[in-house]
Amino acid sequence: MSSGAWTGVAVAGVAAAYALGSRRLSSTPLSSAIVFVGSGILLGPAVLDIVDLEHDAAPIIALLEATLTLVLFTDAMAVRRRDLVTGGFLPGRLLGIGLPLSLGAGWLLAWPLLPGLTVWELALVGAILVPTDAALEKTAISSPRVPALVRHGLNAESGLNDGMVLPFFVLFLAAIPGTQYAEEGVAGVFWRALVLSTVLGLLVGGLGGRLLQWSRAREWATGEWRQVYPLAVAAASYELAVVTDGSGFIAAWVAGFAFGFVLRRHRTGHKQEDPDRTAEFAENLGGLLASISLLVFGAVLLGPALEHLSWRVILYAVLSLTVVRMLPVALSLAGSRLRPPTVAYIGWFGPRGLASVVLALLVVEENVPGVELLGRVVAITVGLSVLLHGVSAVALAERYGRWYEKAAATTRDLREGTPVPESPARRRLDPPDPPEM
Repeated sequence: MSSGAWTGVAVAGVAAAYALGSRRLSSTPLSSAIVFVGSGILLGPAVLDIVDLEHDAAPIIALLEATLTLVLFTDAMAVRRRDLVTGGFLPGRLLGIGLPLSLGAGWLLAWPLLPGLTVWELALVGAILVPTDAALEKTAISSPRVPALVRHGLNAESGLNDGMVLPFFVLFLAAIPGTQYAEEGVAGVFWRALVLSTVLGLLVGGLGGRLLQWSRAREWATGEWRQVYPLAVAAASYELAVVTDGSGFIAAWVAGFAFGFVLRRHRTGHKQEDPDRTAEFAENLGGLLASISLLVFGAVLLGPALEHLSWRVILYAVLSLTVVRMLPVALSLAGSRLRPPTVAYIGWFGPRGLASVVLALLVVEENVPGVELLGRVVAITVGLSVLLHGVSAVALAERYGRWYEKAAATTRDLREGTPVPESPARRRLDPPDPPEM
């Protein structure tokens, strides 16, 4: 049996085993991310050597790129205008103030701790480790004990920040000699990767949404195929941007916004499509692919990185999850009248995940001179995030929920109690029901 076949058997086995015990594990600190990343380390070259980037590079990179494309599209599709208007001060502050501050802090702290990297490689480290992953903070944003304002803010932030950091990522790559983007120059990257990709995303997503509404109104499409349709729109936007030398990820992200907006804007009558139901299959598929991607990450990036640890890399990973995230969050929420426990809770739950992994592998493809150290830093940071945020999610959600209930009972006009529109949390997959007692 070929190595690729053994890889498929191993991945399928892990997914099946977790599926069988998913409900039982849902109320424990053992999150799905911990299970898949840990299984990846076991299956990788560090232990069993079943999954290896050198032998399986093409399918692995294709899997990760497809996963991020789908996640970007469905996350953007789920964002509503009201999410950023009614009670939207929280995601607005986190994205408009906290995100650029986190990027800058990650860049500056990398300077003394990661010698040997150029100024733009250091900037890449900061950009790659800015996006947060909703799948890794699912308990933190789905627990009913956590106030709706906080759940809403974290959900909206995680759905938008991975797409917002992409322009910084491609511009930093364009500034590094020897990369594909550098050959086009910063001006070329700006017009192709940012402007052209954005326009293509708007066109594909908007037209795709109108065609779906047109077909649905005439009852031409079955319910099953309507849920497959977003996959085609996401793929078309990505590939069209790639063939025009743009950024497929930016195009897919923008297409998701346009697609979701059209479905909501032109809903007239009971025959029109509910965008949340339309995206259900795509979101669940994205969740499965994201879990498999975390397994691959554990095998090809984290496992080898654990064999070459240094105090500088570990220290930067710890600072990235604490100072680089929590201080900008605190500054962005200054004057918001949110209590310190809320600020701390929001600041802590900024886990790094899929977007950071895929962006790091794109840097590997570009043959950036400092890629070995950069990849190691990203791997250790994401691995540490999977462990710490996974283990702490259930306990901290319960503890914070108890604090909020007491504060709400004794304080009038508590800022955390501000009503916000309920938006569906990203599925990736739906959290299983808690075990029966």
